[in-house]
Amino acid sequence: MNKKIAPLLAALLGAAPQLSHAAPADDTLVYCSEGSPESLNPQITLSGTARNATTTTLYDRLVDFAPGGSRVAPALAESWTVSADQKTYVFKLRRGVKFHKTAFFTPSRDFNADDVLFSFNRQLKADHPFHAVGGGNYQYFQGMGMDKLIASVGKIDDYSVRIVLTRPEAPFLTDLAMPFMSILSAEYGGRLQKAGRPADIDILPVGTGPYAFSSYLKDSTIRYAANPQYWGAKPKIRNLVFAITPDASVRLQKMKKGECQIAVSPSPADLQIIRDNRQLRLSEQDSMNIGYLAMNVEKPPFNNVLVRRAVAYALNKQAYVNAVYLGNAKVAINPYPPTMWSYTDKVQTYGYDPVKARALLAQAGYAKGFSTTLWTLPVSRPYNPNGRKMGEMMQADLAKVGIKVELATFDWATYLDKVKRGEHQMVQLGWSGDNGDPDNFLYTLLSCDSVTRGSNNSRYCQPTFNKLISDARRTDDAKVRSKLYQQALQQLSKDEPIIPIAHSKVYRVLSARVNGFVVNPFDMDYFAPLSYQNR
Repeated sequence: MNKKIAPLLAALLGAAPQLSHAAPADDTLVYCSEGSPESLNPQITLSGTARNATTTTLYDRLVDFAPGGSRVAPALAESWTVSADQKTYVFKLRRGVKFHKTAFFTPSRDFNADDVLFSFNRQLKADHPFHAVGGGNYQYFQGMGMDKLIASVGKIDDYSVRIVLTRPEAPFLTDLAMPFMSILSAEYGGRLQKAGRPADIDILPVGTGPYAFSSYLKDSTIRYAANPQYWGAKPKIRNLVFAITPDASVRLQKMKKGECQIAVSPSPADLQIIRDNRQLRLSEQDSMNIGYLAMNVEKPPFNNVLVRRAVAYALNKQAYVNAVYLGNAKVAINPYPPTMWSYTDKVQTYGYDPVKARALLAQAGYAKGFSTTLWTLPVSRPYNPNGRKMGEMMQADLAKVGIKVELATFDWATYLDKVKRGEHQMVQLGWSGDNGDPDNFLYTLLSCDSVTRGSNNSRYCQPTFNKLISDARRTDDAKVRSKLYQQALQQLSKDEPIIPIAHSKVYRVLSARVNGFVVNPFDMDYFAPLSYQNR
């Protein structure tokens, strides 16, 4: 490593000061998050934890979602046109957008088309100088088949970009608003490459977003400073701090003491306490999410559909909703909730029935049961607020039908990495949709493309199902798409590679002094509009 850079890197990543226990100043907002992000580059992350730490703080995309909804709105692209055959998109880029000036980078030019090409082609082209940096695995981009969909990304002029697709793709524009399509600085990349430090692009981030990166202490804090040159509405709060606090009860204590002004995912047991506290507000909304149990279909005995169905019958999902969510969720039968278009209840369902479970196990050749492991979620997420408790209940249910379960877990980053590698047998996970399209659930979580990319946690690849969800992408006829997705859900329920558990509400705890918070259906928090009362 460059000797001049090493001390700076240590200062930025390893020596950030701990938060004091005093309430922060009025120019600072502390956000109590639930875990450490896997990376500070949304191109290579998948979790909601990383999404909030990067997407709405550091970066922008060509388009974004309008506040509180799923309507696509201009962002770094001011306008766009689509060809009659739905295969060519031309974007007119916003002028005068500044990249962050930080302790480690001073930009010499504004955002332009070169940055779009740099960002998209890093994920698309194997010969891009940054493609292999960090391992060359772009879980979301590749998992959604974008590497097969995008034929080319071309520069028309400094402020015009042409993207050509290999085929029409109905959700393509909304896909561009998603975190993994964030825009990075080509100039910064070039300097890192010249300095022999390309990996820093994922560690020391530079974007155009409302906040710039200041420092990161793993499992402790991420610090951001307001970007005074932000092209959009300027952030009203100067300093933003993510206080990484995995324990929900500790997050609430910090809120009560005024050490945090926003906290994610409160414990269901604390909701009424929060409602009764005049210093706090509870934000809540039905969300597009799913908490599920995935079985690794590449490993026995879960490569046997009879075993998977037996496990589904053995689990008392209503009991989990009652005990883990305290009723603040609905039992799921599909991988996305009834509020999503194309939903159908005409699928095979698995009510709690230990007798049927034992019969299926006997039919599968496991009359005496078997032993396995179940990984429990190490962080509280809206789709599963207490993975350990749910794991213990699942363990007890499965023991009743002869399946001996050992529970295990890991820190969040390790957990995700091991699942991506397919090391698990059964694992708790979940998903919060982030573009309002069924494709965002079915293709991302269950397509063949997503198996090796790390977002298909059951590693399920079934030809009939895969064709249905692929065909649904290729038409913009909503009725045709809806019918295809309903058929896909029916096929999925027969195969049961994942067991849908619950669709939950999303909660945030807010200081009563915080203004401007807009609840987001995709479980993303936007910080630029926030301010304090009485300032």
